[in-house]
Amino acid sequence: MASAFRKNVFYTIYRRSLIQQRTFSSDRNVFSRCLKHSKVVIAGLSTASFICLSAVYAKRNGIQVLHAGGEEDSEKKKTSPTYREMRFLQFASVEYKGVIYMTPQDFLESVTEEMPRPRIGRASLTDGEVAGWLKRTPNRRYGSTKLFRNLHDKGLISYTEYLFLLCVLTKSKSGFRIAFNMFDTDGNQIVDKKEFLVLESVFSKKEDAPNNEDPLSKSVEPVQDTTLLVHFFGSKGRDVLKYEDFHSFMENLQSEVIELEFLEFSRGLATISEEDFARILLRYTMLDSSNIEECIKRVRSRTPSEKGVSFEEFRKFCQFLNTLDDFSIAMKMYTYADQAVSKEDFQRAVFVCTGSNLSPHLVDTVFNIFDADGDGHLSYMEFISIMKDRLHRGSRSHLMHTQDKWTAFKYCIKNEMRTYH
Repeated sequence: MASAFRKNVFYTIYRRSLIQQRTFSSDRNVFSRCLKHSKVVIAGLSTASFICLSAVYAKRNGIQVLHAGGEEDSEKKKTSPTYREMRFLQFASVEYKGVIYMTPQDFLESVTEEMPRPRIGRASLTDGEVAGWLKRTPNRRYGSTKLFRNLHDKGLISYTEYLFLLCVLTKSKSGFRIAFNMFDTDGNQIVDKKEFLVLESVFSKKEDAPNNEDPLSKSVEPVQDTTLLVHFFGSKGRDVLKYEDFHSFMENLQSEVIELEFLEFSRGLATISEEDFARILLRYTMLDSSNIEECIKRVRSRTPSEKGVSFEEFRKFCQFLNTLDDFSIAMKMYTYADQAVSKEDFQRAVFVCTGSNLSPHLVDTVFNIFDADGDGHLSYMEFISIMKDRLHRGSRSHLMHTQDKWTAFKYCIKNEMRTYH
């Protein structure tokens, strides 16, 4: 029993370290130092066995396992997958003609869950299955806030489309027009299939391959129609996108993900608790579990009677998060030397950025989360930094490269072991 428990603890640590550092050294010394540092003894599981198990897990999930030392290690690092590539490979559940794809359900899970559902390999699709899926893909005129959920696991999303959809989730309403104009390369106020594919490819390389080399280009470049292409441009690819269509799709996708997150915690009720609101905000951030628990305890102690957060309040706050850059500028206009801000200043800046107010109760809850000393003020710089983690769901590239492998792994161990004291 104890042996199984320890194995589970260590496996959890290992999985989380994979997410944070993207690659994992299988050097025997690393594991030895790890075991010594965490004071975890995995009875019945030798270091060599654990290395083999780790390598198998990594290989099954498309993760490159790095071996320590030498020029070979250096060469492998050059082609190691980025965080987003890793995330895509972890959640993508289907393969067609040697090309890896996500389903609509895979995409939703990738932005709302820490880890994919357990599965053995990827489903290999037949021509008939793909043709049937694409035939049933609704035209953009029938788009809705349930599009991805209705399609569920009957659709194809390529890696470049995955990056595009992530971008959609972080755009403010004022950014919708900018995004459309980027695709509209000839400036005729419509986007055709060719324009969409060209910029999608460029976007992929800029986003994840600074040397203009996409490690996934050979394996996940779309070689035929996908669900998104059929939805936008029809089965024959002759339809065009107008700005109104593009705006509607972006707004629907944001709403669908926001609603999915809310429903996960509301359990069929009209509201979520203030504590659950805090959990949703903080679960994608780089705060460790002890700091998150402190925030939740603070909310609990400062909210004597639970009022709850409605979906409309939650939706407005999530839309506000898409304007964090504008919010940062507004806060600098209101404060000097990065001083802490009051609830009134915070609310004023939100209105400037979004054109609407957050409810006083929601602002109180936000301050209960981030105002550690209870003086009615918070550091907007710290708030913005943490919320940018939340907005990008922990995938901000500069955070993924600030730690070496050993430092990242130690962090995961220390964070995880706190929960077992």
